[in-house]
Formats: sequence, structure tokens, C-alpha cells
Amino acid sequence: MSGLQAHVVVDRPRFRVDVALDVVAGETVAVMGPSGAGKSTLLGALAGLVPLDDGEIEVAGRTVEQVSAPRVRLEPMRRGVVLLGQDPRLFPHLSARENVAFGPRVAGTPASQARADADAWLDRVGLGGLGSRMPRELSGGEQQRVAIARALAASPQVVLLDEPLVALDPVTASEIRGMLREQLAGVTTVAVTHDAGDAVALAERLFVIEAGAVVQRGPVRQVLGAPASAFVASVADMNRMPGLSVRGGWTDSAGRVLMSADAASTALAAADGVALAAVFRPGDVRIADGSGANAWSADVVRVEPTVAGARVFTSAAVVDVADGAASWAPGETVWLRVEPSHVRFVPMA
Repeated sequence: MSGLQAHVVVDRPRFRVDVALDVVAGETVAVMGPSGAGKSTLLGALAGLVPLDDGEIEVAGRTVEQVSAPRVRLEPMRRGVVLLGQDPRLFPHLSARENVAFGPRVAGTPASQARADADAWLDRVGLGGLGSRMPRELSGGEQQRVAIARALAASPQVVLLDEPLVALDPVTASEIRGMLREQLAGVTTVAVTHDAGDAVALAERLFVIEAGAVVQRGPVRQVLGAPASAFVASVADMNRMPGLSVRGGWTDSAGRVLMSADAASTALAAADGVALAAVFRPGDVRIADGSGANAWSADVVRVEPTVAGARVFTSAAVVDVADGAASWAPGETVWLRVEPSHVRFVPMA
């Protein structure tokens, strides 16, 4: 199969990174995980910067690394893979045009053609007419655009993105995210990110890595909408309460009981004792008076102002409220309620 097929096994001091990754030709997949989960190790191995302890990597139908006999390990420049990170890493002594033309010229493209193609790529990334500028004369966002043009001008078979937007301001990041989506269409891409917005905007599928292993994978919105771990829930901005199925609903060790109006959720809870998590959005929770259906008590931990009001962190859920002036003291007990129509049950990871 063309595209990228990889089984990356790398021994690290605290755990083993063991990740199987498949990317169809022309597809973009996102990789997310907490800090130290092994994401950078994965990208480094795919790029040829980190040797495998086991496994194999195949790019566009060609084996570029294999641990089993016969041993194969192509150097980074021969893999057809480019890695684009947070730092544009432009050659400071070369103009934007010459930076973009560098890869094709090394590959044997005549200088005049490489420069003409570089100008075309600069135009595609929104920098038409700026080819003669030196990196020091460009803003951070412009430098990242040059880096993207340079990466794609080399006609890579696989592009690896290591959070290239994280150092940019929100407006610039949004502009470059849209440009990336356009320019990466049809390019096999693996994008590591901490931002759910990047994953939704750029990728078709999402792989979640924790402690060196894939704990959840699937279409981006499907994974974010049914978080199988606390990390995914935090990224997706969802409440996730672990518990067990009971009488078609959900309960936890504190005796809280929630019901769901979602057919798939009630099917999961049909048999008692199944490990399930109840998930729902902070904006769907209400601070209510007294007990009732789908209601439970919790202690306030802290209250943080938000643009729309306030976010109330409690011992059993996070709540978004519109009244930013409302105040609850830490330790105060409140009653929370969420409608069954807003609750889903998902299997525990």
C-alpha cells in the first residue's frame, strides 16, 4: 500500500514507544498525546533521526527502515520525508527564494528553474513578491510560511509536522492553518499537535498516544466526541466521569447516577457492571437547587473568569456559566444537573 506504513518501536528510559501507524497516500492524520508520551520520538523515528529498536517503516511502498534481517536503514535525506517543526530553521544567509529553492537545487534542478519554482511556491503560501527578503526581514509567521514552502518544494512523499503553529499568535496561526490545509491536500502527512482545532482543521483521522502506546484512534471528531481517556477529554474540553453501567444508566463509586438519551449509550449500558465513562460538555451542565434526576452534589474547587462568563471547577465536573460576576467559594457544595440528551457513555480505555 502506498502512503506511510510504520511500526515504530523505540526503547526509552521510562517506557517503550510501540506505535503502529498507517496513513493512506494523500491523507493527513493527527497525533496527540500528553507531554512525554512519545510523539517526538515517533516523528524522529519516521524522519530517520531516531533509530528503531524493532519494527519497520515503509514510505510510498519502499522500505526505508527495517530491524529484522536483512537490516535496512536509509539516512534521512534518502527517505522522501521532510520534518517541519516549531522553529522554521531557515538558512539565515539565504533569501526566502533561495531557501525554498535549496532542496530542488540539491536534487539537481537547474538554478533558474528552481528559483522560478520557488517564486511560485512563495506565491502559493501568500508571500508573492517577497522572495528577495532575508529571514531577518520577515515576521515569525512569514518565516513559517517560507519553511512550509521549502518543505513542499522538495516534493516529499511524506510531510511530518511537529506543532509548527504553536509559537505563532492566534490570528497568524489561524491564517497559516488554513493555508496548510490547502497546500497539504493530496500530500501524505503526519501532524503532531496539542490543539484540537488543528486536528479538526487539518486531519481526517486522529491517533492518541499515551505512555508510548496508541490508546484511541479513529475519525477526528469521533475520537474527540467520545474521549476514552482523561487526556482526550481535556483536549476535547469535555467532562469525563469514570464509572460502571447500571440498569441502563451509569453510576460511580460515589453513588451518582446518570442516564443518557443516546441510543448507542444506552446499548452500551444494557448489561450491568460494564466499565463506562459518562461524558458531557461543561456548557451543558447547570448549577441547580436541590437534588433530582441526573443531578449530583459537588464541592467547588475554584472559579476562573472566562470571556463568556466563568468556569467553575468542582470535585466532580467542570461547569461553564454565563454570569461572570457570580461567585462560589472554594469548598462550597453545589448541585449540578445535566440533561440526559447531553450525556453519552463511552467505553473506558
